[in-house]
Amino acid sequence: MAVVEIKDVVKDYVEDGEVVTHALRGVDLRIEKGEFMAIAGPSGSGKTTLLNLLGALDTPTSGSVRIDGTELAKMKAKALSDLRRDRIGFVFQAYNLFPVLTAAENAEYVLELQGVSAADRHKRVGELFDRLGLKDLADKRPAKMSGGQQQRVAVARAIAAEPAIVLADEPTANLDQENGRALMDMMRELNRDRGITFLFSTHDAMVLERADRVVHLVDGKVATDERSRAA
Repeated sequence: MAVVEIKDVVKDYVEDGEVVTHALRGVDLRIEKGEFMAIAGPSGSGKTTLLNLLGALDTPTSGSVRIDGTELAKMKAKALSDLRRDRIGFVFQAYNLFPVLTAAENAEYVLELQGVSAADRHKRVGELFDRLGLKDLADKRPAKMSGGQQQRVAVARAIAAEPAIVLADEPTANLDQENGRALMDMMRELNRDRGITFLFSTHDAMVLERADRVVHLVDGKVATDERSRAA
């Protein structure tokens, strides 16, 4: 079963009763478990809009969006909130870590919302930090970390709850090349070893080169959908 399936999705932005932007124009997309793929396209092509729909942060004007086989339009607000918490991991361009929490506390945050006991949270995140080379950062707050370190902690937070898919919006945009490569290598390892599905919205050629599948959006439509020969 597909992790994500969208059919004939249209998203218009309306102001004063008038359509001001046709952000998506009949997009079809199916993402299988374990894919490592990217959405590319020029500014205004609909990349961020698509990620917001897949993250249940926005609703389409028309069409169908399914996550893990569930039609989002049929879900009530509480169920959508639970879906975002339990089945979707988010990695943002600006990291979005809580400044008053340590790295470990940031990574445990979603688990705490899920009601996981403190002992189990500490164990799961501790093992994850060991695996990702973040052990030395566990007690540091974001202000004491570099951008690359903060983004790695953000990835740890995104996967701690073992979501169905991780959505990453321009994850390397604020990183230098070395840190960007290290971040992508870490996510690739998680993809291969744990079968975690990753979807990137990006302009970064380095990210596109590492993706197994690249979907190009142009003017809100899928222009090309290509898989690498190694995929």
